Amino acid sequence: MEEHIFKAYDIRGIYGKEFNQEDVKKIAQAYLQAVSHKLNKPIKELHLIIGRDVRASSQELIETAKEIFLQYGVTVDDFDLLSINDFYFAVGNYECDAGFMATASHNPPEYGGFKMTFRSPESPDALSFLSGKELYQELSKMQFPLDAELLAGQENKKEAFADHLKHVLSFVDLKKIKPLKVVVDTGNGMNGLMIPKIFESIPCELTHLFPELSSDFSNRPPNPLAEGASDQLAARVQAENADLGVIYDVDGDRMFLVDEQGTFVRGDMILILLAQAMLKRYPESGVVYNLICSHAVPELVTKWGGRPIRSEVGYVNLSRHMREDDGIMSGELSAHFSFKDNFYADNGFIALLLVLQTISEDGRKLSEIINEFQLYAKGDEINLPVENIPAVLDKIRSIFKANIKDEIDGITAEFDDWWLNVRPSNTEPLLRVVVEAANKKMLAEKTQEVINLINS
Repeated sequence: MEEHIFKAYDIRGIYGKEFNQEDVKKIAQAYLQAVSHKLNKPIKELHLIIGRDVRASSQELIETAKEIFLQYGVTVDDFDLLSINDFYFAVGNYECDAGFMATASHNPPEYGGFKMTFRSPESPDALSFLSGKELYQELSKMQFPLDAELLAGQENKKEAFADHLKHVLSFVDLKKIKPLKVVVDTGNGMNGLMIPKIFESIPCELTHLFPELSSDFSNRPPNPLAEGASDQLAARVQAENADLGVIYDVDGDRMFLVDEQGTFVRGDMILILLAQAMLKRYPESGVVYNLICSHAVPELVTKWGGRPIRSEVGYVNLSRHMREDDGIMSGELSAHFSFKDNFYADNGFIALLLVLQTISEDGRKLSEIINEFQLYAKGDEINLPVENIPAVLDKIRSIFKANIKDEIDGITAEFDDWWLNVRPSNTEPLLRVVVEAANKKMLAEKTQEVINLINS
């Protein structure tokens, strides 16, 4: 198997090309050993929750892993098809030690992979994540087959939807949600199972785009940020005269919005919408945001009496800051939204319900609300191919040294009326660039200035 499939947060690669069934058996054994070490518990006493998304490879992937788990005496609760939201809930809500799901997030259909969690004794109320890179380190020093007792494990078939529905509805006051018209695009992905159940419980009118589960995701790209991915949603919102549109990635955790005019809403603006709702319910609480979000996030959180908590990029980092700095929720530009009372994990369903309640209580159109949050002009994240990343970072460090705020994730430099962050990709020879400024004219000028500097 190829090392690059072991990512900073999970495992993802083209199944049958970059890894195969024999590799999956090794991955499953390494996972058992890693969890056993982390929990200080014999492998034969482990209790795992497993599940899968609808990808063509996912059933073979999870069945292969399950076969390994059962060979070593593990108790396995199999939840079969579910979204990553349902999976995180199951691992957090039910008695278990860890969770293992076959999914490749929002990658194209030919990809397969795994997300891996465990319940740490030090943080029993929070999900902990086992990264792909950490698992690769475990795998690299192992001898196969795994040196552990072979005995028959126990398999149980389970279902989580009813309990999960009750859980997500508890985050809002249903009486405050008005009969909004909502178009939801689940992209033939896993949220197609839960979204109809949610709308049966609230007074909103649902138009559901691409609800059927399909392994080819042929109706639109599985990543909502891909070019053209939200075009059909935007058109349908306008055709239906709907109040808003919602689009999920195909494993279900990331949630983006389009307003009533069909305009795409950035993840940091959605975070502000969610933070407003959570701070009404939990005054003076901490809200975690990543450092490439608009400066409007910490300013408005502070204005509303909350505590803004700045974090490195990546949902694992934001979850850690929620635990360490007592945050009630977290959010990213990439539209991962996590909640303390959801085991510190992502949940795109909770995010949706909070959005609906906030819009209902405000009474204005979504575009008007979001426009009020846009205190600055902010550009999209730009990816620039770079041959010598350390040399370019050194150049940026030298030129902007008087204005560098920190280097907790790339280089962040702040000026009176603009700021930038330049950080290397975890997986590709790229620098990722984010710029925000006082107005659009300055944004265009400073963005080009930074691009020229990197390319020169």
